[in-house]
Formats: sequence, structure tokens, C-alpha cells
Amino acid sequence: MENIISVKDLTKIYIMGPTKVHALRGVDLDINRNEYIALMGPSGSGKSTLMNLLGCLDTPSDGEYVLNGTNVSTMEDDELAEVRNKEIGFVFQTFNLLPRLSALENVALPLVYAGTSKSDRLQRAREVLTEVGLGDRVDHKPNELSGGQRQRVAIARALVNRPSIILADEPTGNLDTKTSIEIMGIFERIHAQGNTVILVTHEPDIAEHCHRIVRLLDGRVEYDRLNENVVTVDDPEHRYKQ
Repeated sequence: MENIISVKDLTKIYIMGPTKVHALRGVDLDINRNEYIALMGPSGSGKSTLMNLLGCLDTPSDGEYVLNGTNVSTMEDDELAEVRNKEIGFVFQTFNLLPRLSALENVALPLVYAGTSKSDRLQRAREVLTEVGLGDRVDHKPNELSGGQRQRVAIARALVNRPSIILADEPTGNLDTKTSIEIMGIFERIHAQGNTVILVTHEPDIAEHCHRIVRLLDGRVEYDRLNENVVTVDDPEHRYKQ
């Protein structure tokens, strides 16, 4: 299997006045292309810090991070931004949509930064909105959509650049159970199409949809195991009557 992410002895220390906070204490992690991973851990375990490093939103204090064959550990902010836009699609708990833009315009936004022509980016945005079941909602503003629909828009925006990795931070945290299951179904389809999916969650039932579970505690990997009993949205207990 081919590594898409290789992390060696990753350390992150935050300086808060006279205090040093050790957020990560030497994390080793290899992730293969097309894996579906849950990153878990209690508050303060370091999972958000690790997510920020994996997403090229921050740089480590020490250690090495190789992403898709490129060592990104020592890159400057502008280089990281370029890698981010090309390699990683982000999905956030709070959706992070721009309220004045339509669903179509929100999804097309990353392609503006990539320098794609307007006609091409609107066509691509329409394609991915259709893929997540919102082909009939392209002109709606976020306040005209339900929470689940807004999260679908956010997922479409994450997919629009055809990134190597989808990084989802508590993507079902603001959703009810039925909608959460629908969103997990979308992630299952994204993974089945060949994407690498890393899902940050503190909810064990959501993590059970993933094929591998990595749990952090006190800035270290507490355990890293394959999920022997993957829950899928097609399971009978997850079927909802209309």
C-alpha cells in the first residue's frame, strides 16, 4: 500500500507566556491512500492539533510530515496554503459557508483561488452539488437550507478541487441522528470512490463507520487499530422509514 501521509515523531509545543504546553509528544502515524480513519480522543488529547498539522493549517515544533511524497514540515505559510488548496478538502462542524453566496458560489470558491475560469468552476460546482444530492438547491443561500443540506454544501466544497484527502472535523456535531447517518452515507460513498477520508470525532458511534480508529491521549497515540465491525449506513438499524 502507498502512504499518502507519513508522520514521524511529530511534536507541537505552544508557548503561553511563561508556560510551555506540549500538545503533541512525538506522534508516529502512517496513512495509506484510500484509507477511512477516525481520529479520536478527549478534549485536550491533541487531536485538534494533529488535525491542524495534517491539514497544513499549522507547522510542527519538531518531527517530520510527508504528504503525498512532499515534506511539508518546514514549509512557509504561502507554500502550505498552496499544498492545502491542492491536496486537502476540509469539512467543518460549523459548515463555514458564506451567508451571502448561493450554494453554487460557496462550492465554487476554492476554484477561484486555484485560478479556474468562471464557467469551468460553476460547472464543476454544479457537478459535485449533484453528487451530494443538492442538484435542485444550487441557487439557495445557506439560510434557506437545513443543517444537513448546509453540511452537504460544505462536503461538495471540500470535493470541488478533487483533493487527495478529505479532512472532516466533527462533521455531524451539529446534526440530529437521522441527518448524521445521511451525512455518514455520503462519506462512505466518497471513500468508495477512492478518496482518503480522515474524520475527527469524539462520538464512538460515528467512529464505528470508519475502517481504522486512531485514539490520542495526552499528545500521544494511545491506540491505533483496524475496526473489525464497520457500521455502514445500509445496516438495517440505520434504515429510516419515510
